[in-house]
Amino acid sequence: MKLIRFGAVGEEKPGVQLANGTKIDVSGFGSDYNEDFFGNNGIEKLAKWLETNQDSCPEVDGDTRLGAPLTRPSKIICVGLNYAMHAAESGMDVPKEPVIFFKATSSIIGPNDDVIIPKGGDKTDWEVELAVVIGKKASYVSEADALDHVAGYVLHNDVSERAFQLERSGQWVKGKSCDTFAPLGPFIASADEIEDPNNLNLWLKLNGEVLQNSSTSDFIFNIQEVVSYLSQFMTLLPGDIISTGTPSGVGFGFDPQRYLKEGDVMELGIEGLGVSKQVCKDYK
Repeated sequence: MKLIRFGAVGEEKPGVQLANGTKIDVSGFGSDYNEDFFGNNGIEKLAKWLETNQDSCPEVDGDTRLGAPLTRPSKIICVGLNYAMHAAESGMDVPKEPVIFFKATSSIIGPNDDVIIPKGGDKTDWEVELAVVIGKKASYVSEADALDHVAGYVLHNDVSERAFQLERSGQWVKGKSCDTFAPLGPFIASADEIEDPNNLNLWLKLNGEVLQNSSTSDFIFNIQEVVSYLSQFMTLLPGDIISTGTPSGVGFGFDPQRYLKEGDVMELGIEGLGVSKQVCKDYK
């Protein structure tokens, strides 16, 4: 199942994208895509509900804005330096354990919303990433059981202001949490739709030029390892997002370095998870 949310900012409704690409409004099911939904087998219940109610669901107009495909996760946890080539381009050693940081949930936007270069920012960067959506509370889970706690997967652009991240006391969260820095979607694909999350192509274009093109098979720490590892330090709640790192090809890694400016267009995608597109705007 592909979960979407649609409508004006702050007025999004839950929907589903069908196998033929048609989008339908499932507001009648009675639940938004939040912690309660994911934690109470919402995907399975929605699938069952659609067996008898799909034909009565209104179709969503193709021009309607898509919002982030879930609402109010308790946290966004990110894994840094999780591709060997990205660690190399960053001039850093391959980590012995996952590098972890948080990203403010207030940074979440829809997949095709504008990205705003923050006030005082001049080194804003792109990062295509596979993100995991937790479906079942996880605490001290084993790698063998980790995927049982995953509801699905979603495309994430982990936009980063490198000046804030690396030059302001080295506190990554400051460079990751600016408003609009977490475009999510277009949809959450339920876990059964993704045969192997550790072997997916992912890519990013800037103004039509391919800058990132890799596979999650290059993970240093795979999905099972990351979910299990995080659960040793914190409880993962339904709806939580784990963003699993970016491959090589970010602006920080170029010589000379390349950063986003007003009018730049980022287009990115992951196999099985669709495509998103963001236009960069300066903070006004």
